[in-house]
Amino acid sequence: MSAEQFPDNKNVHGPSIGLSLSAGLICVVLIGIDLRPALVSIGPLIDTIQSRFSLSHAEASLLTTIPEVMMGLLAVPAPGLARRYGRDRVILAALALLSVATIARALSTETLLLYLSTAAVGCGIAIAGALVGGFIKANFPTRAPLLVGIYGAALGLGATLSAAVTGPMATHLGWRLAAGFWAVLGLTALAAWLFVLSRHDARITVASRRYSLPFRDRKAWLIGLFFAADNFLFYALVSWIVPMLRERQVSEVTAGLVLASFTIGLSVGMILAGAISFKSDRRIFLAGFSTLTLLGLIAIALSPTMAPFVFMPMISFGIGGCFALGMTLPLDNTRDPDEANTWSAFAILIAYLIAATGPLFVGALRDITYSFDLPFQLLTLVGLAMLGLTPFLTPKSKKA
Repeated sequence: MSAEQFPDNKNVHGPSIGLSLSAGLICVVLIGIDLRPALVSIGPLIDTIQSRFSLSHAEASLLTTIPEVMMGLLAVPAPGLARRYGRDRVILAALALLSVATIARALSTETLLLYLSTAAVGCGIAIAGALVGGFIKANFPTRAPLLVGIYGAALGLGATLSAAVTGPMATHLGWRLAAGFWAVLGLTALAAWLFVLSRHDARITVASRRYSLPFRDRKAWLIGLFFAADNFLFYALVSWIVPMLRERQVSEVTAGLVLASFTIGLSVGMILAGAISFKSDRRIFLAGFSTLTLLGLIAIALSPTMAPFVFMPMISFGIGGCFALGMTLPLDNTRDPDEANTWSAFAILIAYLIAATGPLFVGALRDITYSFDLPFQLLTLVGLAMLGLTPFLTPKSKKA
């Protein structure tokens, strides 16, 4: 979610010298697939890691919370790094960091190294993810909706692959190989971005105007809080779906497939939301996707093992739709690319710092209550809050 999504943004390095649509599409898909497995693969492994490192549920939740904190904090400096060193060079460095950190985490023998490498994973995801939108809009302004939708689908594909494969791989080959395997995707993304660099002029231009973060703007806070609720639900669920089902005697393979169905629903929601929302006033669609999420949360809270292959994808379908539409809200409420860049950074900062408490919230309540029942029931309140925010998310040109 970046203001570099505006087609006339000049805060990127120089023009393309032959990057075709097909080449750009391949590069976007490869980086999208790479940016979620290091996060999602922790869900199927969290029980094993807890046992290996003698972690409580709250301590284990830090394996998801720490990357989210990094994703929030680094959203602010990422555009500045891109201006100074060149967007594509910064993306390349972030992808390299993600790959190295994924391997380091898999090889960790001490809890401190486990957490430090996890923080590095978050840094790589944060910086690369914050700048991909700018790459798309700067190089393919007339095809941006297509590439953004495909990028979202690639994020979901990477999440789905890791959700479905990590558990069985850990069973047969051990958790370390299952955790480190996903660095392979980083190598393909690195190759793609080396190609991008070879096709670009490396000149860097500096923004003509800078804006301060909109801490005093009510609408910016509403956008940030909506995006926070959406991500709070996603990261809490993706971290604890498998352990919750395992506690209810669901097999490891089935629990992993439920998680995979969750990530598939996310991808479908992202793609559909981008395809059906053409007007700048997106409140009806935001409310519709939020309602689906809330209804699914209520069903799971009442009976976690009742049709999880129906209700988990239903929840994530709504989350994915809200995520895709939430990415456009800063663009709908700002006047130019530089201001939108600042609003996007602000929304990401607020969203991920709040969302980072989601896995910790569920894990800590599980330690206190010895059950996932209460934390999963309370997640419905977050879904209700997300729905409650939708009437206030008007674009700047309309009145609430």
